[in-house]
Amino acid sequence: MNEVKEFLSKNDVQFFATVGLDGKPKVRPFQFMLEEDGKYYFCTSNKKPVFEEIKKQPYVEVCCSSPDFSWLRLKGKVVFSRDMALKGKIQDASPLVKSIYKTPDNPDFEIFYLDEAEATIADFSGNPARTFRL
Repeated sequence: MNEVKEFLSKNDVQFFATVGLDGKPKVRPFQFMLEEDGKYYFCTSNKKPVFEEIKKQPYVEVCCSSPDFSWLRLKGKVVFSRDMALKGKIQDASPLVKSIYKTPDNPDFEIFYLDEAEATIADFSGNPARTFRL
């Protein structure tokens, strides 16, 4: 799991895929926030379409690549959390998130982790991909 966390942390823009409310795929840039107790956390605003998309269809996939042409795919089921301590940790870890939401109790600020998560790291070397159940 440390390999997954390290890959996400070093390649700080990921692409987050959902099923749109129109039933069509949607992809947008996202950022991994932190790992806590084996759970990989992200955040968003409940005012954005992505929030409604993941409430309706909670299975998502995240993908990012590194400068050396390796990539990570992370999939799982979104589970929202109201944990104020974790919201505070996320804001402390990300000045951008803190600048947007100001405080952990901002009613627009949502955090979530991926349950049933599985990550795959691969590259063009011809070696087999490595899969991790998180």
